[in-house]
Amino acid sequence: MAKRVTLRVGELGDLATLGDIDADASTLFEDAGMFLDLPEDHEFPAAERRRWKECLAGKSTLIAVDRAIGPIGFAAVGRKDGCAYLAQISVRRYFMGLGIGGALLEAAAELAGAFGSKEFWLTTYDHLAWNRPFYERHGFVVMPEAACGRELLEEHSIEKRWLPLPDQRVVMRRVLRS
Repeated sequence: MAKRVTLRVGELGDLATLGDIDADASTLFEDAGMFLDLPEDHEFPAAERRRWKECLAGKSTLIAVDRAIGPIGFAAVGRKDGCAYLAQISVRRYFMGLGIGGALLEAAAELAGAFGSKEFWLTTYDHLAWNRPFYERHGFVVMPEAACGRELLEEHSIEKRWLPLPDQRVVMRRVLRS
């Protein structure tokens, strides 16, 4: 990660900033032909903002801040089935490929462990070169649905209902060191 980038804990006032960062990062999916055009009040984006707000309130959101530009990425850690869950990780497109996402993910894993979780879960796309392989490099493995708890299965089901290419959604887990 660039020396001019630092991580800080997010605050409730950062909610709009998270939305801006995620919208910028999401253009990568649009370039891959995956469009999601839902109104702001639709259940999916509304639930996403609610999760981000809960993570901000719980002091479990890390924001990458470029000294000259301001916030450029974030990782929000929530809980599903009593374990840490990566509610979202996003980095502005201009800053992708510089190690910021990896630094955010590792810091989020440390935060999850500090909160007492022994496992760190997430959902992602299986077929995109920048998704599953990125998480695998950071110790995550694809898990069968049979290994998932009720809350995680519910989240996965909602994603498969509203996100493009639902059959490409997978659940991944990383065992955290104690």
